[in-house]
Amino acid sequence: MRSGSCTGSPAMVKVSSVAVWMLSSVIALIGTIGPSAAAQATGDAVLSAAEATKVLPASVFFRGQSATTQLRNSGGVKFADGMFVLSTLVDTSGYSSDVQAKYQAYFITEVPIKIEGHDLPAGIYGIGFIPGNKFIVLDVGAHDLFTVTSHPDAELKRPMPLKVTAGKGGFRLYEGRNYVTFAR
Repeated sequence: MRSGSCTGSPAMVKVSSVAVWMLSSVIALIGTIGPSAAAQATGDAVLSAAEATKVLPASVFFRGQSATTQLRNSGGVKFADGMFVLSTLVDTSGYSSDVQAKYQAYFITEVPIKIEGHDLPAGIYGIGFIPGNKFIVLDVGAHDLFTVTSHPDAELKRPMPLKVTAGKGGFRLYEGRNYVTFAR
C-alpha cells in the first residue's frame, strides 16, 4: 500500500469525505461566528490606569474627609452599555489607624455587581485587601459591608499595587498578587 493512497470501498470513501466536509464546516463556523458572538456578548473593556484616570477624580470623600487619589494605581471596566466599575488607590495618611487598616482604595460601580458571589449595589465604596487573605468592602462612612476571601496568584508576571484584568466569567481586581473576582 502506498502512502497517501485511499483504499476501501467507495461507500467508505464517500462517508469519509462527508465526515471531513462536516468537520471543516463546523471549524469554519466556529472560527467565524464564535469570536464575533463572544465579542458581541461581552463588548466589555478593561481600562488601564491611563484610561481610568480620564474619568476618576483627583480627590475623593470617605469617612468625613477628602483624600487624594493615586491615579497611576487605578483601573476599571467599561461595560458594553457604557457603564463603569472603577477603582483607585487613595492616600490614607490623614485617616485614623483603624480606617487605614481597612481602607486602601476607592471603588465606584455604576451598576450592581457581584464580588466573590456577594451582591454589591451601584455606589461608591472603600475597599481593602487585609491580612489573612481577606478583602473588605466599606460604605463611605467606613462601616463594614462584607468581607470575602482573596486569592493569591503566584503566576502573575508583573504584580502592581492595583490592577484590573479580565478573568473567567468576569474580572479580577488585584492588589499585588492577591485578587478578588467581580462580575455583573
